[in-house]
Amino acid sequence: MTSRLSLLLFLLALAPSIMAATEPAGCKIRITDKGLNKLKFETERFVEEELSNISIPEMKGAEGRFQYTITDVKITELNLNHADLSFLPDVGLLFDVQNSSITLSFYREMLYWFFYDTGNINASADGVNINTALKLVRDQDGRLKISNITCGAKIRRMRAKFSGTLGKVYDFLAKFLTTGMRFLLNQKICPALDHAALVHVNSMLETIPVRTEVDSYIGIDYSLMEDPVVTSRSLDMNFRGMFYNLAEENDTLVNYAAEPLIREYDRMVYLALSEFFFDSGLFSYYKAGIFQMDIVNENMPKDLEVLLRTTYFGSVMMLNPAMMDSPISLHLAVNSAPKTTIKTSGATVAMTAIVKVMLRPPGQAPVQLSSMTMETKFNAKVSMRGKRLAVHADLRRFKIFSNQSALESLALIPLQAPLKTMLQMSVVPLINNWTKRGVRIPLADGLDFIEEVVEYHNGFIVIGANLHFSKGLREMVGGATTNTDEAH
Repeated sequence: MTSRLSLLLFLLALAPSIMAATEPAGCKIRITDKGLNKLKFETERFVEEELSNISIPEMKGAEGRFQYTITDVKITELNLNHADLSFLPDVGLLFDVQNSSITLSFYREMLYWFFYDTGNINASADGVNINTALKLVRDQDGRLKISNITCGAKIRRMRAKFSGTLGKVYDFLAKFLTTGMRFLLNQKICPALDHAALVHVNSMLETIPVRTEVDSYIGIDYSLMEDPVVTSRSLDMNFRGMFYNLAEENDTLVNYAAEPLIREYDRMVYLALSEFFFDSGLFSYYKAGIFQMDIVNENMPKDLEVLLRTTYFGSVMMLNPAMMDSPISLHLAVNSAPKTTIKTSGATVAMTAIVKVMLRPPGQAPVQLSSMTMETKFNAKVSMRGKRLAVHADLRRFKIFSNQSALESLALIPLQAPLKTMLQMSVVPLINNWTKRGVRIPLADGLDFIEEVVEYHNGFIVIGANLHFSKGLREMVGGATTNTDEAH
């Protein structure tokens, strides 16, 4: 009995993690080998700058009757002509440098018997090989992170050329000095790259939003659901892709939608969004109570006001003829979370609202004249600009019917066209003005989508695009490091 109870408790404890693992992703991003080629040039420049800042300690020693001191070592040129950046399946990224070169300069002080000599030494290293593997994982906050680096660096040969009065005399020391310098460089390259990736690049990755506010009502959760999936052709990341109400962050929509699929590799990057991604946003706004509005006074179209007064003239007269000239208004309130449907033909949003016709006598409580149900369907056009996703809505279908009787529904037929026009002219522009700001997708600052193509599938949307660096990788990393330092 005890063993059974222990097993039950174990399974209960395991259940949340099992559910989390099987929950479909609401948002997916694929970076292809074409996108990695775009990143290659920026990576080369970044690595060159990092290695150029290597600090070589002072060298002192003696060889026979020679005493020497080497200081002010500087890397003056780094040539990574044969560098490659590629995906390392099941691991992450591989940055491989073969048969490249480094040019250095350093200052010498030499003492031979009673002769003292100083001057600059120019040296060059050939056959520079660097092999760096970066392990990409999901950290405890659901953020993409470099967790480990495997690095190997080797310089095959190094040459030095002396200048000055005793330059030729010191030539025999060149092999001795360059051997020591080569050893020091070999020891310095990998720690410099480790620091660049684990500190600088990870700081940049921390700027990518994981759980952040969209506006004053809702936020979005872009946490990774698992470690990224790396193949020889792509890096695939599965994000939760869920909006939430800032006032009640735990009151979220359950994801029953089909998981989005990305099958293409032709473009640099792909973004896939399921119906859940959009539904969770609509659900969160609904829970925040923003899907309601009053249309009254100057916002009420005059022809609609006249028609409403004509339609409900009898009701007003029966209530109180003295209220005949009181302002009339419409109160719209969505009574359930809107629902998104995505098909190959496009995306639509279905919305049902209760519309109340209200009379507002001055100094008195509003009086309800009628209550009707409004069913609407909107075409939703998705677009991407930079790294912000926007939606533009157009009214596609509109229907109203009475909540009281079928007879009243017939009486409402004359209101169909004016109410539809009112929605198109007043409400839809408000919605589009709200949604055109868009929501940021999980990309680092300085990296944007260009040349976007939106494809609609059954249950999800795939946006294929190319990448554009509005900032260099060095600038992106530098800005992230500065922000991190300021935060601390």
